[in-house]
Amino acid sequence: MNLSGFERFVWAAGLCGQIVLLLVLLIRRRAKSFPVFTVYISWSIAKAVVLYLVVGHLSQRAYFYSYWDLGIVDEVIQLLVFYELAVHVFCPIGVWARDVRRTFVGLICASTLVAFLLAWLAQPTARYPIQTFVLRSSFFSATLLSELFVGILVLSVTVGLPWKTHVARIAQGLGAYSIVCAAKDIVTNYVGLSRDARVFHELDHLRVLAYLGCEAYWIVMLWQEAPPPRELPEAMRKKLYTLQKQVEDELNTIREWRRK
Repeated sequence: MNLSGFERFVWAAGLCGQIVLLLVLLIRRRAKSFPVFTVYISWSIAKAVVLYLVVGHLSQRAYFYSYWDLGIVDEVIQLLVFYELAVHVFCPIGVWARDVRRTFVGLICASTLVAFLLAWLAQPTARYPIQTFVLRSSFFSATLLSELFVGILVLSVTVGLPWKTHVARIAQGLGAYSIVCAAKDIVTNYVGLSRDARVFHELDHLRVLAYLGCEAYWIVMLWQEAPPPRELPEAMRKKLYTLQKQVEDELNTIREWRRK
């Protein structure tokens, strides 16, 4: 299987970008805060190397199955990255924000249902059943991730929860990439693969270019330091101190009462 000059370029650019991004995560110590995202980038590097070796030494059929099998693992890790970001936003101190857990679970269930219905309604034309299954499953995962990343952004703004800069940047990049993938899959499902696969390959090139843009965005944003959190106003600080003092006095009163 021969690669065009453009395909070799985007493969090399994507791999270099992933390596640089991994170095940024390690050097700037972001890997400790985002271990799953770091695993995702490391996995992307390994996947790119494996697929290149398959292209160069094995058949086109082997590449086809390797591409989609590794893609399934890729989608599972992306879902784990989504959960990691959600924990950063809604559970920053180890406890879920009040009334958010139920809404968060509802978001997941609703997004899964909508993605499943859209994938079920899609009727892509293809030569082989495996191609139809692959097109539908890819559309399902891209739609689900798009809904989840948009939902987490809207939910965090709605309930007024903190939206840390690095968390936002990772979520924005993955969300934008997922939306591009969903749009690509919509067109692919409409055109199908029964006659000519050129449309699929051209759209996949656009997807790769979108991912290259996300890589560059992450490299720049994650290299920078997050802005320091805003300090509480002096009036609010005094109110919190007074409230803490009242709670301590009441606890002491309760302890004395129990001793009697």
